[in-house]
Amino acid sequence: MRIERLGDLGDGPSVLRALATATHRLGLPPPAALIGEWFGSRAVIAPSLSAIAVTPADVFAAPPGGRDDGPVGGGWFGYLSYPDGGADGRGPRIPEAAGGWSDTVLRCDADGAWWHESLTGTGCPGWVDDALHAPTGRRDASITWAGADRAAHQHGVRECLEAIAAGEVYQACVCTQFSGTLHGEAAEFFVDAVTRTSPARAAYLAGDWGAVASLSPELFLSRCGETTRSSPIKGTLPADADPAQLRASVKDVAENIMIVDLVRNDLGRVARTGSVTVPELLAVRPAPGVWHLVSTVAAQVPVDVSMAEVLAATFPPASVTGTPKDRARELLRGWEPGRRGVYCGTVGLASPVAGCELNVAIRTVEIAADGAAVLGVGGGITADSDPGREWEECLHKAAPILGDGQPRERRTAS
Repeated sequence: MRIERLGDLGDGPSVLRALATATHRLGLPPPAALIGEWFGSRAVIAPSLSAIAVTPADVFAAPPGGRDDGPVGGGWFGYLSYPDGGADGRGPRIPEAAGGWSDTVLRCDADGAWWHESLTGTGCPGWVDDALHAPTGRRDASITWAGADRAAHQHGVRECLEAIAAGEVYQACVCTQFSGTLHGEAAEFFVDAVTRTSPARAAYLAGDWGAVASLSPELFLSRCGETTRSSPIKGTLPADADPAQLRASVKDVAENIMIVDLVRNDLGRVARTGSVTVPELLAVRPAPGVWHLVSTVAAQVPVDVSMAEVLAATFPPASVTGTPKDRARELLRGWEPGRRGVYCGTVGLASPVAGCELNVAIRTVEIAADGAAVLGVGGGITADSDPGREWEECLHKAAPILGDGQPRERRTAS
């Protein structure tokens, strides 16, 4: 592997903008990017990536690297959609899974220095160097949103409360969707949104099929050698509330602990016996527009266990399904009108050097080739949930992405 120090090139969004501008001008495939807190770095970007549709079984297939001192080198960037459909029976809007391999990445380390890293030992391409030092202006890009269906969401929440009372589930994540139309370029929309909101696990991927702009705060899986971690989020308050209320909330604490137990069970299916631990429980963390309650589950998973096997045991993520997971998923297919798509799936990178890191694709916008956009939001429902407050929580989560002056609700006939 070859590593070259490039120095100070600016922040991740600025570098992504420069690369997106250059690839568009040169007729190259667009860049892919992870921005926030990935592999101990501020950003990991593939300068140009041919992201194509693949079968769900083929995603993140690189062997898990074990190097945790910074370098990533390259690997497989991609996404995997939430696997279940909605009550309307419609198929996927974009491929269920897509991605591609990059032999090189640009990486911004924790101190803000940029590096060019190559698995094959090649130097930084001339067009990349030119792009990084050429002036690049901001271009307008926005999404005109329609309101989400409040009546359908409230119906789903009430159905969930009845199922909890009947003992069918203890908790489930009921979601809704905003739909809209992209004006401008998907990469520019992502750059603007990341700059405004600074999410911890942001990810961008694009191809002929469209684009995925994930503004997630949540880690689904981190795998480096045998060490595997998951940090589920359960419990939310608006950013202007007192964060201490989260730890004091019986509902939020119970919801978080239930999901921690589910993650422990999921990882326990592939981990070494006795290795599953909870090194962090009920930590209060900020995220765009909200406060969250976050816990971390860790385990030792043998390196000869493939990512396909790990995903079979853990996907879809526990925090966006419910307990028990199989029954919750079955019921959610009837409670939610539309297919979630990439929302509640995962986006990330599998590196043969640094391992695999995947987000939970919440706060994620799915953009089809024709510009049709979908944003999913939701929240966990427990016996103490109030339908009206759950709707308000959805709005708080969506607000940083929707922006000011956008519709929040659409009416449907009852």
